[in-house]
Amino acid sequence: MTTSMLDRAIYSYSDVDRLVGLHGGTARRWLDGYSRAGKFYEPILREASTGTEVVTWGEMVEARLLAEFRSRDVTVQKLRPAIEQLREKFGRYPLALARPFLEVEGRELVQVVQEEVGLDRSLQLVVVRNGQSMLTAATERFSDSVQYVDGAAGRIQPDPRTPFVVMDPARTFGQPAVRNVRTEILAGDYKAGSSRDELADLYELTLDQVDEALRFELIVSSDRAA
Repeated sequence: MTTSMLDRAIYSYSDVDRLVGLHGGTARRWLDGYSRAGKFYEPILREASTGTEVVTWGEMVEARLLAEFRSRDVTVQKLRPAIEQLREKFGRYPLALARPFLEVEGRELVQVVQEEVGLDRSLQLVVVRNGQSMLTAATERFSDSVQYVDGAAGRIQPDPRTPFVVMDPARTFGQPAVRNVRTEILAGDYKAGSSRDELADLYELTLDQVDEALRFELIVSSDRAA
C-alpha cells in the first residue's frame, strides 16, 4: 500500500455519510469544517479546509474510525488537537496506518499525545492496562475491520454484520462489494425482480454472499434514515 493509494480521491461526502452510517452533512463537517453562530470550526481530519468535493481513501478510513466514537456525551471535535499531533508524528493519514495501533512503539506515541492534549477518556484511542498501551474497545473494533497492506489500510470491512462485504480502493472504485460485485448493483437487481438464486448464478456468488450484500444495503439505508 503506497501513500498514493491513500490519496486516491474516489468518494463524495454523501458516500462517506452513507457508508460510515453518519447523518447527512457530517462527513463534510469532519473533513472541511463548518460555521455555526458566526464561528468557524476547523476540520477534524484535514489540516485545513480545502473546499474540495471529493474524499480520499485515507480520509474515508479515518472517518470510519471516528464513527466509532460518536456519542451524545462528547463531540469528536475534541479529537482534533490529538489528530494534529499524530499527523506530525506519523504522516498525513495517521488513523489509516497500522503503526499507531498495531506496533507497541506506535501505541505508546499515541498515549503520549493523548496525555499532552488532555484528551477526554471517552475519545482515547489507547489506554494503559498493566503497564502496557492497549487499544480501546472502539479502536479495536475499527482495527479489526481493516486489512493493512504495507503498513496502511488496504481494505476495510464497513460493517461487522456482513463480513463478505469489503471496500477496496483498487477495486469497484472503493465501493462496498462482494467478490468485486458492488452491493448496490445486487440490491438494485433484486428490487427490479431478480431472485437470489438468479443473482447468485449471474454473478457467480454463493447465496450467503448475495444475502450479505442485500443485508448490507438494508443496513446502510436504515442508518441513513435514522
